[in-house]
Amino acid sequence: MNQYPVFLLLGANLGERESTLKQAIELISDRISPIKAQSQLYETAPWGVIDQPAFLNQVIQIETELSPMKVLEQTLKIEKQLGRERRLRWGARVIDIDILYYADLVLESVELQLPHPRLHERRFTLVPLTEMAPDFIHPVLKKTNQELLNECTDASLVNVFVFTNN
Repeated sequence: MNQYPVFLLLGANLGERESTLKQAIELISDRISPIKAQSQLYETAPWGVIDQPAFLNQVIQIETELSPMKVLEQTLKIEKQLGRERRLRWGARVIDIDILYYADLVLESVELQLPHPRLHERRFTLVPLTEMAPDFIHPVLKKTNQELLNECTDASLVNVFVFTNN
């Protein structure tokens, strides 16, 4: 079977953020596909609902033969296992896993839109994505991730996360 490159965005702003992202990566590796590459961790300002703690975000790349819907099914199960409760759109969360790209597939369904419909509007997505795949071309907008980042009007803070040993 064919293996398809998939880019996932991980985010957390409640609880032990670093630990939760590590657990998510382990579960993704076990249930979907081994991790091919991962960006640095970034501390980012909240987007949408701004009165909440800062996020840790990271983009990972996998290669899988699972269908996009199966990848979505598994990521939702992982979110639930790690304690995600869906209450407020763009609100605080223990973990969020978004499918950014599934190869160059364009998909519009009630459950899933590919590529992610707002990835080009968000610095917290584009900075780690561009770190990993600057030349990957958005299949709808026909621009590279680097071009999308250069054109992004979102001015929110996205900084490399510095680990502290408290």
